[in-house]
Amino acid sequence: MRPSCTFDSVRTQIFLLNGKVIPVIGRSRRCFVVTAVVTQLFTIKAVAAAQAQPFPSAGLPAIYEKLRHEIASIKVFDNHGHPGLPDDTDVDAMSLPATSSLPFRLREENPEFVSAAHALFGYPYADFSREHVSSLVKEKQRLREWLGPAYFSHILDQVGIETAVANRVSMPSYLQPTRFRWVFFVDAFLFPLNNQELASMNPDLQLNVPLEEKLLHRYLAQAHLGQLPGDFADYLAFISGILEANQKAGAVGIKFEIAYFRPLLFSDPAQQQAAAIYSKYVRGGKVPDSEYQDLQDFLFRYLLREAARLQLPVQIHTAVGGGDYFNLSGGKVMNLENILRDPRFEKVTFVLLHGGFPYEREAIWLAARKNVYFDSSLMGLFLYPEQLKNALRQWLELFPEKIMYGSDTFPISDSLGAEESYWVATESARSALAAALAEMVSEKEISDEQAVAIAHAYLHDTAARIYERP
Repeated sequence: MRPSCTFDSVRTQIFLLNGKVIPVIGRSRRCFVVTAVVTQLFTIKAVAAAQAQPFPSAGLPAIYEKLRHEIASIKVFDNHGHPGLPDDTDVDAMSLPATSSLPFRLREENPEFVSAAHALFGYPYADFSREHVSSLVKEKQRLREWLGPAYFSHILDQVGIETAVANRVSMPSYLQPTRFRWVFFVDAFLFPLNNQELASMNPDLQLNVPLEEKLLHRYLAQAHLGQLPGDFADYLAFISGILEANQKAGAVGIKFEIAYFRPLLFSDPAQQQAAAIYSKYVRGGKVPDSEYQDLQDFLFRYLLREAARLQLPVQIHTAVGGGDYFNLSGGKVMNLENILRDPRFEKVTFVLLHGGFPYEREAIWLAARKNVYFDSSLMGLFLYPEQLKNALRQWLELFPEKIMYGSDTFPISDSLGAEESYWVATESARSALAAALAEMVSEKEISDEQAVAIAHAYLHDTAARIYERP
């Protein structure tokens, strides 16, 4: 096919591999004017640096060691986690049944957790046997009593984390606000009607639907309401009031876990339609699935618009979930594409948690939208560094400015707490990042300087900009 050469007004930006942008402006109908400039620019670039190559050089191990050393000194901004003590019910708005399946890397027999306990608490044993692990529980208790509210800040210092986002129902006094940023859950607003049928579908929902209802009633009490408003406009005002109140209390974002309850595909019903459904069933009655979903679709979009108004970033769970009944196809990140590419939401800052794993290879193309970001949380606990390296490398080669680190730390038990998962996730990410960048440098895709800049962006700078307080 012959290229078109009719340029009434030409404004071309040439993006060189080193990140510089050179504008070329001209008014001509002759293609050769622009073509000559482009050819000249790329000729200059070819002289400055060799062509990228498909295989690493023999110096790859040395490049990795140098980068790993430099990356170890970068203070981390953790985009996503659930820090807290095992008996703290506000760690998450949901819970997992005790019988849920866990990937091997999250089980106590993973020897990496022994290394974490040794690094953080001087744990002297090589296993988590019952007679040994009791000493670890006692040491944690001793440190908590000694350090008081500074205990978890001390853990961050040990791991090399400067600031950590805490996805929690509320913030406890033992998480210091100078180190922890609060992101709160908003899924409960999507369940104002009769949820008995949803709760009866499987054991996971039987556990978690009542927890969402409990949180909604907690929000009602926060707003000094004895029951749900009878008018839909009043219900929307109630939602907005909670968002505003929590932001004033220090919240820096909102979080959706809705993929645990229903598919991530949201239609676009009118407010009048949603209002009719709400008014019909707010005082009781079985709600047809199709009508309840329409109401939820509107409420989801309403929450996005309110987040944009308040400049609150929106975190969304977009990966496989815990429990034995998570619907992987319904929770697939690509179901959100109609939302993410909707120009009406261009002022919403979307943070897609967990990178859409295990669909991270296709999901990264959603980051082409200027307001869409990804983090690697959960991936860094499910995947070992070798596999995490592969995922990070693809992301870094496409949209390095749109991805960030997250731990997804969570207290599993007294012995295996948020402390150990902070350490495992962060150390794993540093190694995987160094390996991905080393390969890119070795294969002449990027320079040493670019590798260090990308490392700072992934581990700290991108997230720090997103959650900057006004």
